[in-house]
Amino acid sequence: MGDNTMTCIDILLAIILPPLGVFLKFNCQVEFWICVLLTLFGWLPGIIYAIWVLTK
Repeated sequence: MGDNTMTCIDILLAIILPPLGVFLKFNCQVEFWICVLLTLFGWLPGIIYAIWVLTK
């Protein structure tokens, strides 16, 4: 699969379940734990952070 296809799949996962999308790219690094924390505070902050991290 191309790089663009993986980015689209990552973003889709970030919308459905934000920590999963971040976990698949960063494993258990600090980005994943920040995403889990933001998702616990609210689904929307988790999505915004996950998409930002995956596209930077």
